[in-house]
Amino acid sequence: AICFSYEPNINHYTNVRGLPSIEKIVSSVEDTPRPISTQIVGTIPEWIKGNFLRNGPGKFEIGNHKFNHWFDGMALMHQFKISNGQVTYKSRFLSSDSYQTNKEHNRIAISEFGTVTMPDPCKNVFQRFLSRFESHKPTDNANVSFVTYKGDYYVSTETNIMHKVDPDTLETEKVDWSKFIAVNGATAHPHTEPDGMTYNMGNSYTSKGSYYNIIQVPPTKKTEDETLEGATVLCSIPSVDKTKPSYYHSFAMSENYVVFIEQPIKLDLLKIVTGKLRGKSISDSIFWDPKLNTIFHLIHKHSGKVSSIKYLAKPLSTFHQINAFEEDGFLIIDLCASDDGQAITNYNIQNMRKSGEALDEVYNTLSRAFPRRFVLPLNVDRDTPYNQNLITRPNSIATSVRIAKNKVFCTHEDLHGEDLHEYGGLEFPQINYHKFNTHPYRYFYGCGFRHLVGDTLIKMDLHGKRMKVWEHPGQYPSEPVFVPSPNATEEDDGVIMSVVITPDESTFLLVLDAKTFEELGRAVVPVNIPYGFHGTFNATA
Repeated sequence: AICFSYEPNINHYTNVRGLPSIEKIVSSVEDTPRPISTQIVGTIPEWIKGNFLRNGPGKFEIGNHKFNHWFDGMALMHQFKISNGQVTYKSRFLSSDSYQTNKEHNRIAISEFGTVTMPDPCKNVFQRFLSRFESHKPTDNANVSFVTYKGDYYVSTETNIMHKVDPDTLETEKVDWSKFIAVNGATAHPHTEPDGMTYNMGNSYTSKGSYYNIIQVPPTKKTEDETLEGATVLCSIPSVDKTKPSYYHSFAMSENYVVFIEQPIKLDLLKIVTGKLRGKSISDSIFWDPKLNTIFHLIHKHSGKVSSIKYLAKPLSTFHQINAFEEDGFLIIDLCASDDGQAITNYNIQNMRKSGEALDEVYNTLSRAFPRRFVLPLNVDRDTPYNQNLITRPNSIATSVRIAKNKVFCTHEDLHGEDLHEYGGLEFPQINYHKFNTHPYRYFYGCGFRHLVGDTLIKMDLHGKRMKVWEHPGQYPSEPVFVPSPNATEEDDGVIMSVVITPDESTFLLVLDAKTFEELGRAVVPVNIPYGFHGTFNATA
């Protein structure tokens, strides 16, 4: 990447000029709790039957108080109900404790990732002083994704509270991880096996320090109303620095391994604990330490044993993995990564609502994420040679070199050609998950980022690293979700669905032919919705 440095310590990764304002797609909306019909343009295939569910922030102010960060907005759940080529839309604010308490007080009463609550003006001076010493109560504002456990749908963020959702009515019930296992939260990106067994990760903070826990949730329910019963901690990995664990948003999983990527984005626990006292949010306690390597930890799924071999790579930042699989004695991990981990703090609301040169400056100082492949040799033993590339796969550009008894240093292969640079890299990756997760695969889909949010949809073919692109100026597609067609025989037999946000026009649900990447149809919604994070398709018979 070319660096244009105008200010000390601020890297400029690009030199883009004239970005259009996206203020309207990070603005508050009302929810639409009763289904409304949409206008179909083109054709929505008749075989698609079910609910396309999306999650993301929908309310950025409470009374006169404004949230600071994009991740702080109150969760708004969206449902596109698809049947017989027709689509209805409805949305509901998640009735979380955070949402209810904020509404009751008409101000921000529960701290979020980037926003600290101010002491209640109705309390006396002494009570206000004491409230500074309370610790951050974890938010239950689950605005990141829709996930499944034991066949049930949940909305989730990264704290210990999720909400079980009825995909039809969008009614919810609160579920607390810490009532079942000793963790202080779990990621919003679990992995599910074909039989329904689910894996996730969550931290625990103990007097001995901070631990990363691999969690296993059984595939099925014994009774109708159970939630996370039977969840267990498969193993605990101590954080290298006891008081500064790594931040992670997700992890990778292959057939036999869970792969935890310990990256140099760190949480300063002391700062978090004293945050309220100092009037600082959790986002102020996150920092990037480029002096540290990235560490890949391999955990055997069936025994819970952590591999003694640590696979190292140069400092990188990753939010989303694409896929991981084992082949010929190697574990292959594909992920979206960038070389700088400071992006998370740049996504505050003021930045996203800027316009003109100020908006260009925010974009140009953000490092782009690109798809990369790491290849980890699994059979490292006493006889494995040092200081030579252990990767014997044909045409592999990635390297893995044994540098110490239990250390292998890895470099990646780019999973893209030069042309992806024109589209600002790729994020929100998705694959044909049910058939190809943990297996060798050929295609993945994502959003190109020529703006602070996705502005194109991309299909990547790993054979030849060729791309297909859907783009429309001024339209901002969100995460593409793959839905296989009935009786599919090929990996890309099916459709891609994405909710496209247009600042000055209506939103629409876009349906592309996953093979050709041509538009089949769209369902135009007569209300505006903000740009969200993740979604899923809930097929109904």
